[in-house]
Amino acid sequence: ISCVFFQRCGEISFDSPDQNAKCVRMLGDARVRGQTGVLSERRGSYPFIDFRLLNNTTLSGEIGTKKKVKRLLSFQRYFHASRLLRGIVPQASLYLLDEDYLGQARHMLSKVGMWDFDIFLFDRLTNGNSLVTLLCHLFNVHGLIHHFQLDMVTLHRFLVMVQEDYHSQNPYHNAVHAADVTQAMHCYLREPKLANFLTPSDIMLGLLAAAAHDVDHPGVNQPFLIKTKHHLASLYQNVSVLENHHWRSTIGMLRESRLLAHLPKEVTQDIEQQLGSLILATDINRQNEFLIRLKSHLDNQDLRLEDAQDRHFMLQIALKCADICNPCRLWDLSKQWSERVCEEFYRQGDLEQKFELEVSPLCNQQKDTIPSIQIGFMTYIVEPLFERWAQFTGDTPLSENMLNHLRRNKAKWRSLLHKQHSSSRSNDHSGQVTENRGDR
Repeated sequence: ISCVFFQRCGEISFDSPDQNAKCVRMLGDARVRGQTGVLSERRGSYPFIDFRLLNNTTLSGEIGTKKKVKRLLSFQRYFHASRLLRGIVPQASLYLLDEDYLGQARHMLSKVGMWDFDIFLFDRLTNGNSLVTLLCHLFNVHGLIHHFQLDMVTLHRFLVMVQEDYHSQNPYHNAVHAADVTQAMHCYLREPKLANFLTPSDIMLGLLAAAAHDVDHPGVNQPFLIKTKHHLASLYQNVSVLENHHWRSTIGMLRESRLLAHLPKEVTQDIEQQLGSLILATDINRQNEFLIRLKSHLDNQDLRLEDAQDRHFMLQIALKCADICNPCRLWDLSKQWSERVCEEFYRQGDLEQKFELEVSPLCNQQKDTIPSIQIGFMTYIVEPLFERWAQFTGDTPLSENMLNHLRRNKAKWRSLLHKQHSSSRSNDHSGQVTENRGDR
């Protein structure tokens, strides 16, 4: 049980084994060095980022101490983590629901490949267990349980670990977002251009990466972690900080659950490395890198999906699409996601103002409106990627459907932005008239 409380640490490599061993001892054996050599982070070693840590520190110093961090670990999280390590599945994940709800959830799963799948409704029907329920179903549908000889109890325990390590306090980066990305990934894996070449390993990697790509997300972005000198920023040297954390946390959970322990060492090593490559690809700072490479492949028509390297690249692109597909959903769903992500931005902006930090772009609720944020996001991030994805898939019904939703949603945000501007001008004019009358 005590291992749960070791400090999590990522990859810090030295030239000699002695130096590496010394580093591990200095960190209190914080790292989890598996047989494969990939370094992971211990699950539950740090709590959800608690911004009370900011209250009693100066901006120039480290945010909090190890003692404060350990003190903020709740007994609930400690008890939950220890139960999972002993193989005890929490009762909350057994879905003791009314039969009507279960029937509706089963009906929704029969249409899990439809683009209009409502993940919010599905999460309610599964009592907040959408990610676990969805992954169990998809692993079965794709034949992964049989192919990899996975133990169902162990699979369930691992998926509960992943779901529980998302934070429901986050308006956007929570387990429902992970389930939504996983459902989108499932749709993309069925696209004929890709599906005809995928191996069971490719499919499992795609689904696992989608499910865990934001695990233990703190609800703030990388610049916030850097300027508050958070331990993760130091650990990963300010490069893909969150993505590295998501990956290493996932590896830690895979090892703790022993989901893949029965597979050959070289297979698990390959899975861990490829999971990292997929999750790291979701770093939005690498968007142009992937777009340029995809454009080059499509222009030169040199993608060979028989080649594992090219298939992996397209899995990276598929995951990137799934991660930012909200603007391509039906308006009612897309609007909910837009409001959620902006709420998370605004919460960060409020924190930055409270602690006299520079407010990050898009995080100022007084200046950055939801319509303006969404229009910019669609124009500069979403459209270029999904247009290339449609070029790759060959304008399939799904790609055309997504692009149509994207255009309609963008038009609706433009209309809302125009109304906001009109209302603002009207209020300004009314204020001027009132002021002039007062002068008289």
